[in-house]
Amino acid sequence: MSLLTNTSAMTALQNLRSINKDLAMVQEQISTGKSVSNARDNAALFAISTVMDSDVKGFEAISQSLNLGSSAVSVARGAAEQITELLTDMKGLIVGAQEDGVDRTKIQTDVDQLRKQIDSIVNAAQFNGLNFLKGTDTTDFLASLDRDGSGTVTASPISITAQSLETTAGAAVAGLASTTTGVNGGGNSAAQLVANTNVFALDIEGTATFTAGDVYEVKIDGRKFAYEVQTGDDENDVGQALTNLINDAGLTGITAAFVAGDGTTDAQVDITNNSGATVAIEANSTDGSGGGLASLAGLDVSTEAGADAALVAIEGLIQTAVDAAAEFGSAQKRIEIQDTFISDLTDALKTGIGALVDADLEEASARLQSLQVQQQLGIQALSIANQSPNSVLSLFR
Repeated sequence: MSLLTNTSAMTALQNLRSINKDLAMVQEQISTGKSVSNARDNAALFAISTVMDSDVKGFEAISQSLNLGSSAVSVARGAAEQITELLTDMKGLIVGAQEDGVDRTKIQTDVDQLRKQIDSIVNAAQFNGLNFLKGTDTTDFLASLDRDGSGTVTASPISITAQSLETTAGAAVAGLASTTTGVNGGGNSAAQLVANTNVFALDIEGTATFTAGDVYEVKIDGRKFAYEVQTGDDENDVGQALTNLINDAGLTGITAAFVAGDGTTDAQVDITNNSGATVAIEANSTDGSGGGLASLAGLDVSTEAGADAALVAIEGLIQTAVDAAAEFGSAQKRIEIQDTFISDLTDALKTGIGALVDADLEEASARLQSLQVQQQLGIQALSIANQSPNSVLSLFR
């Protein structure tokens, strides 16, 4: 053995360095709880787990967005259901006004009070500034982050469209010809009862000015068919659009036929009732500023004729509120289903990340104890080797 080189001490030192390295790694696993805490430990697993962890953070934010959407829609649904009940109460008053000898003036007062209560509900039905009972705007709530095989991420929203239950009436615009029974030149009509096998002939004036944003609307037993005028539209565009909307709905026994105009001759939409029953039909054209319950403002049961018209109109108003409540109910259910899925997906991702990078703490603890013993022996061996190079061999016999 060389007098200048202590090979036994060098071997002992190398062993001790290896033990200390392993010990540091195990201590890091125990302190962080991860077997892969940085790219040095395992670059591939670190890259995968980091991307997955970012997805988890994104889905947690999505869950908050969905909770906001669910709460806002829940408020709107509850308000629409309450409005439906009030309209049903109003129908009872209108039915009572049909009889001779009743004080229709007092009944009208009650009708007006219920309308004011509906206005109060509509104005109050907001959550965090979102009111789905006003206007027709669409609000998007982030619902998912979709990652494809190439790593491209696409945001997917759930869109909620407001269902206006406002009672404000839009300004009437010309366009519906006065030749149609009950439709005045201003563009509005009271709901009319159309008997079985009869035709409701709706004329779209060829000489009218059609402004973008104006709304032409037909209600059939409360089912609304509305077309918003686009730039450049004429009577034929409006008439054809309404015809298509009615026919595409597939109402039993109700069909619409379109007859084109020529700029002077009116276009016409003939709505034929072969349903076997009497149906209520109403036509309106406004500047689009009115609410879904705009007809409510015109109900007047103080006269016999007004009471008759109100009885026809209230059915459509109730249907509008019912449709809004149903729309919000379906939207809320979808949001809640998506929120449950996002929660389950987040848990699954966390489990997957854990399987990739989490340390086995029981194994790490046992290994820590073993390495600590080895470290003590290594220090002893190094000390002996420095004192007597040959005696170190006795420790490993």
